[in-house]
Order: sequence, then structure tokens, then C-alpha cells
Amino acid sequence: MTVPTLQLHDGTSIPQLGFGVFQVPPPETADAVRQALEVGYRHIDTAQMYGNEAGVGEAIRDSGIARDDLYVTTKLNNSFHRPDDARREIDASLERLGLEQVDLFLIHWPLPTQYDGDFVQTWRALIEAQEAGKSRSIGVSNFQPAHLERIIDETGVVPVVNQVEVHPFFTNEAVRAADREHGILTEAWSPIAQGGVLDDPTIGEVASAVGRTPAQVTLRWHLQRGDIVFPKSMSAERMRENFELFDFELTTDQVDAISGLDRGEDGRTGPNPDTFDWIP
Repeated sequence: MTVPTLQLHDGTSIPQLGFGVFQVPPPETADAVRQALEVGYRHIDTAQMYGNEAGVGEAIRDSGIARDDLYVTTKLNNSFHRPDDARREIDASLERLGLEQVDLFLIHWPLPTQYDGDFVQTWRALIEAQEAGKSRSIGVSNFQPAHLERIIDETGVVPVVNQVEVHPFFTNEAVRAADREHGILTEAWSPIAQGGVLDDPTIGEVASAVGRTPAQVTLRWHLQRGDIVFPKSMSAERMRENFELFDFELTTDQVDAISGLDRGEDGRTGPNPDTFDWIP
């Protein structure tokens, strides 16, 4: 089964489906990523904050898969927004991953109430890293429309992606619209609301109609709306299930019915990026 690739505005491309390692314990990461690669995933999403970049790197080395056939994303920890810290830790990520270059480096959170509100300096550090060849592409995570406007206005450099919370209970349309306006692709984290959507009757009805699981239907909904997704699972069976999304389609009515489950801000499961200020 072939995963579609989406074009990024910098001329590169990204697989629309990946494997996420959020909350995968570091000692178990290498085995989980090995299994995902065996299933067929070629896009791996990690972060400094997850503490498991080394396990991702180990699995990549052990896989024997050509580097050009893999897409690796990592993210800058909230502790390292100051430019000198960011430069040092970008190099540290490459060392932990065992790579000379990642495909995509993101600012994990904007932290507008920290670092004197200056996340632009952090974005400039990523621009510098891209210019130095340490990352093919650069982007952001959890950036609100105003955050995007600011870094674009002050640097002239547009992120290729914005990785934000999106799922049927929180469709995050304002951010998705801002992303589209700037040619930024939206990556959806928590795509099944940490399992919260799986018992929803509407999604259950769609799943019965198409002969798929609620998780598959929800992930397919994301794909048909143009989002990039990277579900996490420790189970090889569930990894395979999450990978089998490209031999069926939802109707427009089914997509609209799932989109209609949006609860607005009440549906958010994670922190609000306007106020989140945690520094580990």
C-alpha cells in the first residue's frame, strides 16, 4: 500500500501518513519504530521533549532502509528557545538520531508568555539551521494564527507545516484556515482525541457503513480533508490497522457528518497555545 505524498511550498514533499512516538517509553522506542517500518511506515515523528530520539535513530540504523526513503521530523524542546540554546540542541538532536540532517525541524510550542514573548528569535534559529543544511524543511507546532502572522511578517520565511491538535471534536478550523492562507500544511496531532472519538455514535455508523473501524474512519476523515496524520500505537496489529487507509473512501456526506461533531474550544484535549507556558 502506497502512502500519498503532499507537496510542501519549499519544493520538498512529505508522506501524508506517519508514525508518531509521543509517549512511547524511550526503552521501547526502537522496537516500536522497527515494527512500524516493517509495516510500511516511512515517516517518523519524534521530538526532543519525548526523550526518545535515540531510539528512533537506532531503529533507522537497524532497518537497512535507505535514508532518502525515510522522512524524519523532530521538534525543539520548550527549554531551548533562546538562539544559542536552540543552535546547540539542534545539533544534539542530530547526534541522538545519528543523522546529518532531518527532513523537518519544528518549534514545539510558541510559548508567547515566556522568553519575553520572543518566539521570532527561535524561528530565526531554525531558519539558520535550514540554511546550514541541518534540516531540509522547517515548521512550527501549536502556532495560532497570530503567532504565524508574526514570524512570517518579521522574517519573511513561511513554515512548511503547522502541527496542531485536530480531531472530530476539535476541528480547529481557524488555524487550518490560516495555514491554508499561507500555503502551510496542517499536521494533526491527537487525531482520534486520545481515543475519545472511538465510541461516538456518528463515527460508529460511518464505520459500519464502510466496513472499517472507528479509528480507520477517523484517520481517513483527516486524510480526505488534507491533513497529515501520524497515529501512535505500541501494537503491531494496530499499526497495520492504522496503515490500511488507502483502499476506501468516505462520501462527502460522511465527511461532513464527522466534521459536524466539532465542539469548538470545549473539544480541545491539550493545552491552549495562547496560554501554555510549561518549560521542563
